[in-house]
Amino acid sequence: MIRALYTAASGMSAQQSNLDTVANNLANSATAGFRRRRLQFEDMIYQNMITPGSPESQQTTAAGLQIGLGTRSAATEMVMTQGDFNQTGNNLDLAIQGGGFFQVTRPDGTIAYTRAGNFHRNNQGTIVTTEGDTVLPSITIPSNATDITISQYGVVSAKIPGQTTPAQLGTIQLATFANPGGLNSVGGNLFEQTQSSGNAITDVPGGSTGMGTLQQGYLENSNVDVVAEFVQMILAQRAYESNSKVVHVADDMYSQINNMVR
Repeated sequence: MIRALYTAASGMSAQQSNLDTVANNLANSATAGFRRRRLQFEDMIYQNMITPGSPESQQTTAAGLQIGLGTRSAATEMVMTQGDFNQTGNNLDLAIQGGGFFQVTRPDGTIAYTRAGNFHRNNQGTIVTTEGDTVLPSITIPSNATDITISQYGVVSAKIPGQTTPAQLGTIQLATFANPGGLNSVGGNLFEQTQSSGNAITDVPGGSTGMGTLQQGYLENSNVDVVAEFVQMILAQRAYESNSKVVHVADDMYSQINNMVR
């Protein structure tokens, strides 16, 4: 019964982590470019009362008697499905149709990656994120530029007074990874590459490496399915209740054993 108490407690702890993950997904359901995560579980070690395959006699082997010791949270998988597009009309808002991430330089000089394309200009005219991180490659828009356009292939153009044709200011590049699910989320809509994700592969949007294309004037919504998260929340709650019930039953059985000696 003591074993059942600890086993059920492991299930309650795992479901608490599951609910934490669901809560974070729901909290970011309106965050541009957010990627939902899904908690994965794994069973813990087993106590071998009789090892499977051990000889019972000269002709027979045991089927085995193993009692599991519970579960634990193993990993959070990042789901990379495409989010819906939201038209904003802002000419520096960009959504990626397909795979790939925007590259940005953080204040410490490191490169991070994001799917959130809600960009704007800083006081130097450089295209930056809402946190002020520079979008790579760095592109500066003159203060007197008008009619800024960004093609689906990342070419940034604008009309400059005195010029008859739009000037090309630069080309936005995207990055992709062999395993984007292995990226490290660091907050601020940013990801860092890890050994699990592999090194970044950079190319222009729509390039031969399978990058997605850009949509100017749109933002990619979070890929959180609110209804599915509510279902997951109910399942986590029921699983938590079931494990809690096991604790109560084991406690009752313990109590009955203690009363036998009175």
